[in-house]
Amino acid sequence: MVISAEAAARRREIALRVRAAGHHDRPLAMAPLSVCAQPNAPARVEGRPGRLRLLKVSPVLDPVAALREIAYLMERTRSDTYRVRAFRHAADLVADLSSEERAEHQRQRSWSTIPGLGASSIGVIEQSLAGRVPDYLAAKRAKAEPLVAVESPLRELLRGDLHTHSTWSDGGASVEEMMLSAQRLGHDYCAVTDHSPRLRVARGLSAERLAEQLALIDDLNEVLAPFRVLKGIEVDILDDGSLDQTPFLLKRLDIVVASVHSKLAMDSESMTHRMVAAIANPRTNVLGHCTGRLITGERGTRGQSQFDAEVVFEAARMFNVAVEINSRPEREDPPMDLLMLANEIGCLFSIDTDAHAPGQLEFLSYGAVRASQAGVPAERIVTTWPLHRLLEWANA
Repeated sequence: MVISAEAAARRREIALRVRAAGHHDRPLAMAPLSVCAQPNAPARVEGRPGRLRLLKVSPVLDPVAALREIAYLMERTRSDTYRVRAFRHAADLVADLSSEERAEHQRQRSWSTIPGLGASSIGVIEQSLAGRVPDYLAAKRAKAEPLVAVESPLRELLRGDLHTHSTWSDGGASVEEMMLSAQRLGHDYCAVTDHSPRLRVARGLSAERLAEQLALIDDLNEVLAPFRVLKGIEVDILDDGSLDQTPFLLKRLDIVVASVHSKLAMDSESMTHRMVAAIANPRTNVLGHCTGRLITGERGTRGQSQFDAEVVFEAARMFNVAVEINSRPEREDPPMDLLMLANEIGCLFSIDTDAHAPGQLEFLSYGAVRASQAGVPAERIVTTWPLHRLLEWANA
């Protein structure tokens, strides 16, 4: 395939950004450690049978890699968002410096003159450049534990994730960093599903911005192949059940997750009609966090929306739309009674993380446990399917 000079330049830029995010020479930047190792031991990363990989834990880390690993380990345990962002911001600041500038700041001990670098981040940077594993990172590694006591057998069968967010909307990391983390977890594919225009509080993507993101994903796929970055969206279900993006752009996407984010207290009959209309839309693939509830977390709690669950789930079965098992601990959506009802009706399911940061991509473990508890069979979980089957279903 012949590509334009402009496209070739973009792909070179993407390759550089991928390397800067740690794809080639920073083995533990954002590395998913289900069980973290000591600094000089190999880290065992679990995957599906035949997908087990060993990541060497270097005793000396690039400071950018160290800062990003700290953020990753904090994200997977849902640490304070502000503190996590501070480490990611510090990593970006240091990544923008040349090796000469880093060396000069280290020699002069002048890191504090860079706006945005706090004391903890400076300690990590100085200790990394001094040739040692930073104390802060060593402490985070030592405390890291598996997210669930007993992993569900379904977790090894999961091939990807159809619901993630990036800094293009309300996520905490770039598309590149999110997808690199998904690749390191052993995924075959992962969808970028940033918000749609109506959700302004989450910086939802206009049609123009979404088109720009699709071009980025094309270039990123050239660099990360055979791993596949899926073009997606979490599109708002509007009051009348229509979807908050142009039909033209929705047709260009691999995956469309449709979710209710507004007027969650709508009466049951109206909400049922609203959700069924969205499910019947031929571009809808996944019904996202169907009740909208919040049971814990920084945003407080929120009761679940009321709708006729039998009607909604039967519509999902009829129109071949997957009901999302949202793995976020503050959601656990659908609740177990509705999850069991959807399973009894015969729905398809998609176990997704709704990750807003790289470390949260490990939340699949939570969703897999809940799916097992509800007795959901693996063959009806679309995220266990190989890529070709998933795309055939999504575009049917």
